[in-house]
Order: sequence, then structure tokens, then C-alpha cells
Amino acid sequence: MSRVTALIGFAEALAAPEVAWSLVDAGFNVIAFARKGRQAPLRHSRHVTVREICPPEVDVQIAQSDLQSLMASLQSTDDRQILFPLDDTAVWLCSILRLERPWILAGPHGPAAELALDKDVQTRMASDAGFSVPQTFLVRTANELRSACRDASLPMILKPAQCVPVNRNRVCKSRSWICANADEVERAVSEWGERVPLLAQPFIRGIGEGIFGLAAPEGISAWTAHRRLRMMNPQGSGSSACVSQPVPQELKPKVEKLLQKGLWRGLFMIELLRDRSGKLWFVELNGRPWGSMALSRRQGFEYPAWHLRLALDQQSQVGVAPLSADGVVCRNIGREIMHLLFVLRGPKSKALSDWPSFWKTLREVMRVHRGDAVYNWRREDPKVFIADCCYTIRSNVFKTSH
Repeated sequence: MSRVTALIGFAEALAAPEVAWSLVDAGFNVIAFARKGRQAPLRHSRHVTVREICPPEVDVQIAQSDLQSLMASLQSTDDRQILFPLDDTAVWLCSILRLERPWILAGPHGPAAELALDKDVQTRMASDAGFSVPQTFLVRTANELRSACRDASLPMILKPAQCVPVNRNRVCKSRSWICANADEVERAVSEWGERVPLLAQPFIRGIGEGIFGLAAPEGISAWTAHRRLRMMNPQGSGSSACVSQPVPQELKPKVEKLLQKGLWRGLFMIELLRDRSGKLWFVELNGRPWGSMALSRRQGFEYPAWHLRLALDQQSQVGVAPLSADGVVCRNIGREIMHLLFVLRGPKSKALSDWPSFWKTLREVMRVHRGDAVYNWRREDPKVFIADCCYTIRSNVFKTSH
């Protein structure tokens, strides 16, 4: 293929190195935009040029203007250039941009962007599609939250309803809480301060699973699935180690119905939770590259490159790949180290009564099997891997200390 320019971002996204390498290997000229002053392993890649823009967390309007200016400056002889958002904030920012030729957005927009960024919309549409969805309350005030906790049995999990809340021209972040009793609810109310709408759901213990694929006009192809072996933070976070597994066949019609209703095109990930009885619950839809992209690529599933080729040509026959290999393990080394530190620190809620043993966890983390793969490793680009490990540990230790 001709050397089409792909502008990807934010460069700090967990999947950014794997996405960049997938595109480079497919012949794209890759440029990444990063938040000004933020560390990103991708800055150390020999294959990618990184340009900075104002962080949306500082000023949304300047961030939008900076990105528009960057796009205008990227002159190309090709009649097509692609904008590819890699995290939720980038999905939101790119979806509100004014795109002119030769730019194409390889990301959700319109109804698809609403589905990608609003978890309340996701839960309602997932329920309509036939997924099992926990009882969900949308709360905006402390009194609404207290009422929801009275109407549903504790423990509860509280999480932001919007992936990218904006307040006073800034993208703001909000954490999640697990509340086992009334005292923990009140502590969450105090820390939350009614800054963003929350979803309140029963807290279900289980193991995280994911379904991945590529949605094209003729249907979904390149189905894969994985199961989390360990979360970086056992209280709830992205995985530090995961293993490939078969796609549950009974879920395919539900996935297809959800994505068809959301007018979805391109790559997707649906996060699920399997409880102790074996029942699968819908958690959320990720409308951008997911953190465990390394596992997909180690199986030969080049979702990022296929996603861009589909954006260039909706009739492209992409997504043809060998059958997924079950039992492939992929580990993020920096997150594995953080997993040990989180286990050592202990739980922050009484709802987490089955906190893992440190010594058992240490044995599991240290057990390496032949064929295990790691995130963000490329032989001729080793600085990316080293930076990823260092930044992951430093950023999480600093955040935890606060």
C-alpha cells in the first residue's frame, strides 16, 4: 500500500507502542500526538515522530486548536490521511474536531461516539441486546447515591458515568469507589463531591474477560477473547497478565446486536465479568485500542492496521487471520511489579474480603512458562519496553503515595 500518514494519540495510551508497530509494519507513516510535558514510552521509539499538544485536562479549546494546527501542518502527497484516537479522551477530542480533506477519522463519531463514551448508554443498550447487566443507578447528587445504596444491597461499586467529563473547559478525572458499608459510602460521597454523574451497581466478585473483533459492513470478523490472570490492582484495574481463550459462542449474537444498534465500525472490545457461579456480566464497551493489544498481536491479529485499512476502504477484506490460539499468556512487566506492591499494601474496602496472599502472588508472578510474551517489546526498539516499565512503576507509586 502507499505510505499513508496515520496520526495517532494520545502517545501516553497503554496500547500506543503496539498500535504504532502494527501500523509501521503495515506500511503507514506514523506520527503521534502527546500531551505536552507528559512522559510516554512511545517517545523513545525509533519508528515514530511525536508532536506535543496542550493537554485537554488543562484547556480543551487550546488542545483542540493545537491538534487542528498539527493536522494542517502535516502536508502529504497522498490524498488521504488518518486520525486514529487511542484513548477515551482522544476519542472524545477527535469526535468534536472539524475534519477536512484529506483527513479521515478512524474512530467513533456521532451515535457511535456516544456509545463509546457514555457508560449509562452502554448499560442500557447492552441490556437491550441481551447481555446480563447488573442493576444500575445513575446518580448525580449525594442524596440520590444514598437512596441507591438503600435500594440495593451493599457492597456497591461507584464509577463515573461519562468516560470524559468536561468541567470549566477542562477534562476532569474521577476515580471509582467500592463501598461495603454506610461509612464507606459517606467517605465516597465526601471524596466525590458531586463533581460528575456516577453509575452505582452491586459489586460483583469475579474474573474479567474480554471479547475483541472488527466490525465491517458485512459483519464482524477476527473474533478473539481473553481472560485476566491478574489485575494490576486487585481492587479493580486493567490487567497485568492475561491469557487467550475461546470466544463464548452464545455471546456473538448479543455483540452483533449491540454494535449494529450503535452503528459501530472498526475494532472494539467488550469487557465482561464472570462471577463465581460462572455467569457473565456486561461491564463496558471500549471504543478504542485496548491495553492488552500485545496479546492480540502475538496471535497474529493486527487489529490496528486492519482498523485503518477498513477506514480507508469499507469494502476491504481485512480481518482474515489464523484461528486464535488458546492459552497464550502475555504480561506487562511494570504492571506485574505494581500488582505485587498493591497486594502487599492490602485492600481499601471491607468488601474485598478475599484479598490475595502476597507469597502466593509472588510465586505466580515469578512463574514464567516457555512461550509467555510481554507487552511493548520489540527487538530493535528496546527503549520503549524499558521506558514503559519505569514509567508504569513511577507513575503508580507516585499516585498511590498521594
